[in-house]
Formats: sequence, C-alpha cells, structure tokens
Amino acid sequence: MAKKNGNGSEEPLEKQLWKAADKLRKNIDAAEYKHVVLGLIFLKYISDAFEELFAKLKAEEAQGADPEDKDEYKAENVFFVPKDARWGDLLAKAKQPDIGKFVDNAMDALEKENASLKGVLPKVYARQNLDPTSLGELIDLVGNIALGDTKARSADVLGHVFEYFLGEFALAEGKKGGQFYTPRSVVELLVEMLEPYQGRVFDPCCGSGGMFVQSEKFVEGRKGRVNDISIYGQESNQTTWRLCKMNLAIRGIDSSQVKWNNEGSFLNNAHKDLKADFIIANPPFNVSDWGGDLLRKDGRWQYGVPPVGNANYAWIQHFLYHLAPNGQAGFVLAKGSLTTKTSGEGEIRKALVENNLIDCIVNLPAKLFLNTQIPASLWFMNRNRTNGKFRNRSNEILFIDARNLGHLINRRTKELSPEDIQEIAETYHNWRNVQTHGRASQYEDIAGFCASVLIERVKELDYVLTPGRYVGLPDDEDDFNFNERFSALKAELEEQLKEEQQLNKIIAANLSKIKY
Repeated sequence: MAKKNGNGSEEPLEKQLWKAADKLRKNIDAAEYKHVVLGLIFLKYISDAFEELFAKLKAEEAQGADPEDKDEYKAENVFFVPKDARWGDLLAKAKQPDIGKFVDNAMDALEKENASLKGVLPKVYARQNLDPTSLGELIDLVGNIALGDTKARSADVLGHVFEYFLGEFALAEGKKGGQFYTPRSVVELLVEMLEPYQGRVFDPCCGSGGMFVQSEKFVEGRKGRVNDISIYGQESNQTTWRLCKMNLAIRGIDSSQVKWNNEGSFLNNAHKDLKADFIIANPPFNVSDWGGDLLRKDGRWQYGVPPVGNANYAWIQHFLYHLAPNGQAGFVLAKGSLTTKTSGEGEIRKALVENNLIDCIVNLPAKLFLNTQIPASLWFMNRNRTNGKFRNRSNEILFIDARNLGHLINRRTKELSPEDIQEIAETYHNWRNVQTHGRASQYEDIAGFCASVLIERVKELDYVLTPGRYVGLPDDEDDFNFNERFSALKAELEEQLKEEQQLNKIIAANLSKIKY
C-alpha cells in the first residue's frame, strides 16, 4: 500500500496514514488526539484477531464449537469482542452523527468483557471538539490499514503502525511527548548492546513500553522464542500506563506484570521480590521530588544514600537491587551523573567502580531526546563480570564517545542510524565477548571513539566517568596546531570585518544620494 511521493520513490504506508490522520486533527492538540487515533488502531487490532477466531469457530460449530462463547477466546489468548463493539458494526455507523457515542460504548463493553483491559481503553470519542465527520473518516482510514493482508499479517502491520504513530505523536508534542516515549534509536541501541535472549526483562519506569517491544523484536530477529522472555514493568503516570498496555497487547505481549501506581517505583515498589536478568530503562533525568526524604534508611541504598534533591543515583541503586546475581542493566542517565560530587554522589560512584559493577559508559550525541536538551549517557552494569558467559572484565571499563554520531531528522532532533547503532554495539560486544559472530572477538581502542581503561586509571582521575577523558582525540586531530588554527581564524575574522566596513560605506554613500 505504498504510494509515490514527490521524489518518485514509494512512501511507506505508515507515513501515508500519519499524514491522512493528522489532516483530520483540526483543532485538537496532539496530546489529546493520540488517544483518539491509537485507541481506534487498538480496537481494529483486537477486532481482527477476534474475527479470525470467530470464523474458525463458526466453521467448527458442527463439532460443538460456539463462536459466541467467551471461554473459547480466553483459551486462545484472544480478547472477546461483544457484537456492538465489533469493527464492522462501528464501520456501518461511521457516518452517523452519534458515532462518538457508539465508539465510547464499544470501549466500555470491551472493558466489561475483558478484565485485563479494565481502565485501559480511551473513552474520548463523544467530546464536542471531536467532529463526528472527521471521526467517521478516521474510522474509514484505520479500517483500511491492513486491508488485503492476511489476518496473521494484519497484527504485524497494525502493531508497526501503532508504534510509528507513538513516535510521531511524541515528536508533535515535543517536550511533553518525551515523558511517554524514548526515541526508537536509543531503545534499539540499549537492546542491541544488552542482547536480552531469555529471562526476566524489567523496566521500572516503562513509559509506553518501547523497551519491551524492542526486546521482543530482538528475540524474533535472532530466531529465538518470544516466550523465552517475560516482562515486568511499572509506571506512575496512568495515561502513559494505558498506552503501554495497548502497545503490548497489540504485539501479543503478556502485560499482566506491568503495574501502575501513582506513587512510583521508589515509594511503592510493585515488584519488591523481583530479581531480573535484564533491566532496560530511561528514568526521568535529575528528578528532585522523588520522595528521598522518606527513604533515608531504605535497604536499596547499598552503596550510599542518594541525595534528596536528585534521583539519579537512587535509580542506579534501584536497578542494582533488582538485578539477579548474573543480571545486566542498561539505562539512560543525564551526563552530569558521570562527574557529579553533589551530596555524596561522588562517593556512591566511587563505590560502584570499586565494587566492579560498571561495565561500559557511552556518551550520546546531543538532541536525541524530545523532552530535554540535557546531554545524556548510557550506563551498562553487570553484577558478575567474571561469570564465564563473557570474558573476565573485572579490572576494566569500556568507554565509548558517540557524540559525533547521529543525524538530524528536523531542526531540533537527532537520531542514530542503524549503522551508528551497529558500530557502538559491535564495539561493546567485541570488547565483552570471547566470540562475536562465531569468531574470536577482536577489540582495539580507537582514538577519539573508544578505550578500554583499567580501574586504576579511573581512580587516578577521581572516579570521573566521562568517556572524553579516556578516549582522547581522533588520530587526524593528534597533530592539531592551536597557534596555527588561531591565526587562521583571526585572519578570517579580520577579512569579514573589512568586508562589513566596505559594505557600510556603500550603504552610507547610497543613503546620502536619497532625496527626502
């Protein structure tokens, strides 16, 4: 369903759909409109899955199958869709002035029939600012998403469109969008570096569930079994948690262990006893109101009590608390966390280094995140760096400076290309693994990009973890001549000043000729 764009190349289906859906938005903010659109995509997905099983049961009625029996659907892990909520029924009413009310009633009926959807689905369709004609057109648009595809492929197409729309709504919302969405390229990099093949995957600040979706894609892409990973999550924003539940359901991922409470992971830890094999997270940066004053004696602070005014080092220790003995964690933090000494943070970082927990630090390019201009870094931590699964890295840390990677997708936002992600991930794997792609790993330091550094050297630099301190300058900058460069810039500036003076003289001369 791709069509030609202005350059003569094919435009992907999801971009066509986004443009069409955005045209129908009119006077509704992107923050509100995303629930309208994503709710319909979700409804179409569960209707397609229901209709496929309904047709199968209908064909088996002679053998005792009942297509209206809810238990038949529960047994196949398919949501039961009551008659008034089925897509065909809504499509038939799409041109009626009360279509918003019909859709809200459909969402209500779905929640009543399926306990796991209780409190998840949006009921925003009968609002006055949503034009019934536009809503009807939107229903037609969503109804055509997987038209012509088999039902089996329909779920993949709808899942892909849902994920694409999440990203586009995040871009449209800007700063607020970053609260529920981690940029896809950052998620892909975290997952590619950690390689969560099997085990328990945990994200205690899970947003709309991107880490979980990407983990499932990673397993599928490596021909693994999705059932070999189980996911656990927590989210404090209920609206975001609803998006997460829909995002996972449309991918067929069990979200029963993705919990919501408004206190958040520090004050109300929903998975107290969980020891995860992989933790993948993007916690909010530099949060000051995290409840630290109520948790001064909490058992999670094994390496030092984090300051009340900043949650960064509380998040690090929360992750470590939930790691299994051989568990690995990869997460995003503000770059300031690599150097800070405020309120004991430097001492906590020292303890993390000396307890041999830090595996790798990646310095990220600017402008990757929608909700902040604060420079960011990736931390990779491992409870057991001598476990035999990888080589013994117990006396060293890998530093990667990726600040010069990435490309602009608009004036304010960058993303990492697949080649960037591969370069960073393979550098880490070549350093960490005994073998990569079936052959002996061959890691080497690259000036200006990566360096494997002994912990003794980190101690000498007072436990500062900024990659730039260790990787040095690229080879082509090693012979950088400051005096020569300064002289060249000075001459260039003087030339520009001369040109400006000449231009001012010409302007003054022309102005003097004008008669008033």
